[in-house]
Amino acid sequence: MQSENACLSLGIDIGSTTVKYALVDENKKIIASRYERHKSAVVKTLKILLADLSQKVPCGHARLRLAGSGALGLSKKTSVGFVQEVVAAGSFLRANDPLLDVAVELGGEDAKIIYLTQGVELRMNEACAGGTGAFIDQMASLLKTDPIGLDQLAQNARRSHPIASRCGVFAKTDVVALLNSGVPREEIARSIFEAVADQAISGLACGRPIAGRVAFLGGPLHFLPQLALAFERKLKAPGTEFEHFENAQYAVAYGAALDALDNPQESETTLKDFLQVLAGIDTIEGEADRLAPFFESEKELEDFRKRHASHRAKRANLDEAKGDLFLGIDLGSTTVKLALIDEDGAILKDWYDHNEGDPLPKLIPKVLELKAQIPACARIRSICTTGYGASLAQAALGTQFNEVETLAHQRAAVAFDPLTSYVIDIGGQDMKCLKVTGGAISDVKLNEACSSGCGSFIETYAKQLGLKLSDFVQKALHAKHPCDLGTRCTVFMNSKVKQAQSAGASVEDITAGLCHSIVLNALHKVLRIADTKQLGDHVLVQGGTFLNDAILRAFELYIGKEVIRPDIAGLMGAYGAALIAKERTTADTALLDLSEKALDLSNVKTTEFRCKSCNNHCLLTLHRFASGQKHVSGNRCDFALKGAEEKVGEHFIDKKCALLFNRTPLEADSAPRGTIGIPRVLNIYEHYPYWFELFTKLNFHVELSPYSDHYIAGLGIESIPSQSLCLPAKLAHGHVTWLAKKGVKEIWLPCVPKERTNFANVPGRFSCPVVGGYPEALKLNFECTHPESKLLTPFVDLNEAQTVIKAVHEAFPEIAVAEIKEAVKSAENAQQTYQRQIRQMGEKCFREHEITKAPLVVIASHPYHMDPFVNHGICTLIASMGVDIVTEDSIAHLAADTASLDVIDQWTFHSRLYRAAEMVRDKPWAELVQLVSFGCGLDAITSEQVRRIMEPAGKLYTMLKIDEGDTLGAARIRLRSLFAAVKDRKQLKSKVSEAPVRWYKKAETKAVNAKAVKTIYVPQMAPIHFPILESALKSLGYRVKLLPKVSHEAIQLGLRYVNNDACYPAIVVIGQLLDTVLSKDFDRKTSALLLAQTCGPCRATNYATLLKWSLRDLDMDDLPVITISTHKITGTEHLPLGFKGINRIALGVLYGDLLQKLYLKVRAYEKIPGSAQKLLQKWQAAAIRDIDQGKRALRANVQQIVSDFAAVETLDVKKPQVGIVGEILLKYHSQANLDILEALFAEGAEPRLGDISSFLLYCLYDPVFQAKALKGPKLQAFASSFLLDYFESLRKIANDALARAGFSTMPTLKEHLARLKSLMSPAQQAGEGWLLTAEMVEFLETGAENVLCLQPFACLPNHITGKGVMRVLRQMYPEANLCAIDFEAGTSHANFTNRLKLFMAQAKDNLKAKEGKAA
Repeated sequence: MQSENACLSLGIDIGSTTVKYALVDENKKIIASRYERHKSAVVKTLKILLADLSQKVPCGHARLRLAGSGALGLSKKTSVGFVQEVVAAGSFLRANDPLLDVAVELGGEDAKIIYLTQGVELRMNEACAGGTGAFIDQMASLLKTDPIGLDQLAQNARRSHPIASRCGVFAKTDVVALLNSGVPREEIARSIFEAVADQAISGLACGRPIAGRVAFLGGPLHFLPQLALAFERKLKAPGTEFEHFENAQYAVAYGAALDALDNPQESETTLKDFLQVLAGIDTIEGEADRLAPFFESEKELEDFRKRHASHRAKRANLDEAKGDLFLGIDLGSTTVKLALIDEDGAILKDWYDHNEGDPLPKLIPKVLELKAQIPACARIRSICTTGYGASLAQAALGTQFNEVETLAHQRAAVAFDPLTSYVIDIGGQDMKCLKVTGGAISDVKLNEACSSGCGSFIETYAKQLGLKLSDFVQKALHAKHPCDLGTRCTVFMNSKVKQAQSAGASVEDITAGLCHSIVLNALHKVLRIADTKQLGDHVLVQGGTFLNDAILRAFELYIGKEVIRPDIAGLMGAYGAALIAKERTTADTALLDLSEKALDLSNVKTTEFRCKSCNNHCLLTLHRFASGQKHVSGNRCDFALKGAEEKVGEHFIDKKCALLFNRTPLEADSAPRGTIGIPRVLNIYEHYPYWFELFTKLNFHVELSPYSDHYIAGLGIESIPSQSLCLPAKLAHGHVTWLAKKGVKEIWLPCVPKERTNFANVPGRFSCPVVGGYPEALKLNFECTHPESKLLTPFVDLNEAQTVIKAVHEAFPEIAVAEIKEAVKSAENAQQTYQRQIRQMGEKCFREHEITKAPLVVIASHPYHMDPFVNHGICTLIASMGVDIVTEDSIAHLAADTASLDVIDQWTFHSRLYRAAEMVRDKPWAELVQLVSFGCGLDAITSEQVRRIMEPAGKLYTMLKIDEGDTLGAARIRLRSLFAAVKDRKQLKSKVSEAPVRWYKKAETKAVNAKAVKTIYVPQMAPIHFPILESALKSLGYRVKLLPKVSHEAIQLGLRYVNNDACYPAIVVIGQLLDTVLSKDFDRKTSALLLAQTCGPCRATNYATLLKWSLRDLDMDDLPVITISTHKITGTEHLPLGFKGINRIALGVLYGDLLQKLYLKVRAYEKIPGSAQKLLQKWQAAAIRDIDQGKRALRANVQQIVSDFAAVETLDVKKPQVGIVGEILLKYHSQANLDILEALFAEGAEPRLGDISSFLLYCLYDPVFQAKALKGPKLQAFASSFLLDYFESLRKIANDALARAGFSTMPTLKEHLARLKSLMSPAQQAGEGWLLTAEMVEFLETGAENVLCLQPFACLPNHITGKGVMRVLRQMYPEANLCAIDFEAGTSHANFTNRLKLFMAQAKDNLKAKEGKAA
């Protein structure tokens, strides 16, 4: 028996789904432990567990530590010590094996990889909770078991199948498909574990191998041995060993307990004290955000129910049926539905059931039973199938018709209400939104990348809260104060629910909040409806999810209008299919055979074979039914259509790729200069003829890597630096690795920041940032893993031959310049010939279709989307549907020079895209399909512009998002919907196709006299700088008003009116301006809005366009938007500054930089809290006062500012310095970066920020470098050079004063450029470009060994110069503690805080170790 006086410590780990504790004695042995799910009732569960522990073990005097993502709030409230969970896990690991290299940990909603060599480094899921414990729970429920049952099933499997692990709900698509195909549950269970391992390894490792001694932590990996085996299979390699520790599920709790033993505090809280404090606590956090209740009174609820009860479908009695009847069958992903109608369209019989993963045994008996009930004077004349399993049902029943579900839903809606304007269908895992004009579909939207907001979302939480679905709805309807839970990933929402519960929210309030979240997800992520007027007056909602009255009410409240929910909302697909069967049946329609013999499932013959149509080599299952029909399943992509459905001839893209790549190189033996490797990636899909010809002329053997496949994709995983990169960029790693493995010593992949353009009056000719700069980041990461090969990545501009000659000569100095010149001429000719051939092919095809009026699809995208592995066979899929295809670059030259663009036309690929869209817009026989990479920030702008070109002309805009997931379910539905809708419009002779083309024409904008505007509103970006800059603009005669802090409502407005894939800073800034525009006291007649505008390849150039679109959606087109930038850009209203204005802006920025630098330094060490803040306010006011006094006032003020801050009494302590780099708005905007400066001060750090003046110098230096290295315009370079020198002279005044007082100075442009070393070229000009890398190096070399890199999700430039260089920086600076954090509107505060705490724990350990060495 343990004595009461023994030295005990208790570690408590509160995770997202569980509570664990470990009671440890003085010998560091666990004497008691528990692991329990808390079901979101954290405090209640904790009280029960600890009361039980106290009864069993006398441990009232045990010292206490809390750990885990759910413990932060409780730690603050009870003053109990908190240990960051990764630090705690590290203590556990070191206690068990000090030589460990890596640990893989899976939790309830997080996945982590912890690297233990070269300091502790954490990789953690940020945006998606696929592949975590909650994901496994969801998958187990699909197989009608629990996680332990799943493990037992997997134990007996020998084979696995591909399953998407990106999204917990989307994975259902693959699992249901496997169940439908008859795959044993055992194999599916094994496949689920393989998917989890894939997600963790490929998604989190990001360029750092998981090798050496590897340990597994966390509940799932401890309790599910088959899951651990799946990881072992994936990570198996020579020299890699796996360790399984006893009590690994208590790793964090044990580590926390060790902290209490090894690091005792002066006043320790004991378990007894803690229980006393806990007794009076029911909630942990502060008050949660609240929303208005659904109903103000019971009468209001009753009226709502009566109104919706009146929307009833026409019905008739089956017993009295006569003549021909028509059956619609909707085989969904999780359900099966039937609707039988008569010739009047009345429903005679309907049926709805779950398919339980095996739909045919449910469906066939029901059809036979239905047939038996039909009177003798009636018969089922025809059947139409629709839905996910339509082709399976058609093959099994031998039905006459099969239609895409979107058309079936539209038919049902129009039958119910002929004036239907919008149909919104939310099912179990998918959302469909159909815009209907004149009775025909005019737009289709589906969820493609995320399924949060679908029916399964609600089911998951009902189970988590221990409620039946009906009880869940009742509680939501009667909630008094619904919680505002925002919009998050289905699994990540756990943390929001937990936060609300700990804030004392009732179950009713949480259920109502979840219903609000469903609606917000649907409207923000899928519909993207900014103005509810776009929905029209006849909105019809359907799908099983809308049978939930609470969701229906939330939807009505949000859109501000009543909608129609038919009583058959869950059966509309089947009803629509029945209507289509009735509509299409003619005297010639074949009769059905619904005999028991024809439908006998026991005679189904099943054959398995490998598909050879692409490199996936899927295992296909062919079912031959008794009816003679065949059905193929198991194909991961749709290349199988070539063999299984009909032979598809060579299509346009096959021919294009053949023209591009089918070139005969010199034999390797007869190439005097050896071999040069060219990876088949990125811009090689545009420029291969050029580079092939150039190097062949120079007597190289050109080795081209093969087309991408799964093997090549897998080769590059260990060198990919960021999980948020687009798929084409990730694939580049595999291709260069393939070439290196083949023995190629020199590989050529140039950076091409600018493309040639064939259009007049185009303001920019930039490539996408990945083509323009990613090869440099690729080189840094690739050469770490393959030092034997050299990747050559010079910056070139093919429009300027001299840049190519220079780059080739620098790479191969032994080749004479004259020889290179001749080769460049040949290369240019080869490129021109190729482009001419492509245009001739495209023009010929386009002209033929102009005559025949046969359907033609223009595929518009980036050149590298032509890689069949990237587009997953979408082009082949379209061709298999009997439609010809061409690419946008083959026809864009036929377009008239465009005049109707809203955007600044800055990117060359997209110049072609816009013109192709305008070509298609007024051709009734042509359609456009835009391919977009998941996470591509540029396409948030381009897709919105193309949509706004197409839709006013009555065209369906079809955009397909592509990433690693190669199941084409959503793409197939979109394409089939497109073709079905086009065909349907023709057949219906609807108003849409007959109406004249009506696209939006830009209104003639009158020039704005900015000085005459009464108020120019400026959004907040940097709280120290912007009040001074406001004063600078006022001193020039502009009546500007700086907006205060950004509110929660402003962020919501940004999400509502700005494309959600746009940059997070755009959402924040535009949201704040819209919040002002919609306020009561805003006078639109006398006001204007001001935005800063960049001029390079960054999408911030088009923020003004995003704002104008938002204003147009609000019917405020006339409100002027003025931009401020280094030079005027065509198409925008520019704020004229002149030299006086530039000088005052420069002075304002310099004052702000100086104050920011001194404030951060002094505040970190001030003896009297508030001293630095007082000085900041004093001198900010002085700067505002003296901004128009010029250089003389600056000199006097600077000296006094520095003296005042130097005189503040400070503590003689050493704190870890933390440098903050990244996207400019995120660095300085406290609301956007979740108040990171305050968090760092609270953690005991000295935060350091780069100067805004450095950013201005970086922008000004670009024209100078362009003129010097890439033949840019000399006049612009001269003007920039003059401004650079002047600005540096101003900064010198501040730097001299800083140096005299002993403060560090602001780095000069020369110092920044020198720090780039061989890491990045100054040609990296997208986003924060080379400056981001230079600032990281500056911090690392000047005492801030801890660097945080903040970037918006999908900010590609910062993935290049931020995350892209981290691996090399860690090698160059072994003490570097680096952490990159992505921000978006839904960033979890708990996740952010957790990561920051780990980062700071490492920073403090490093500082302690350094001080120990010095001593």
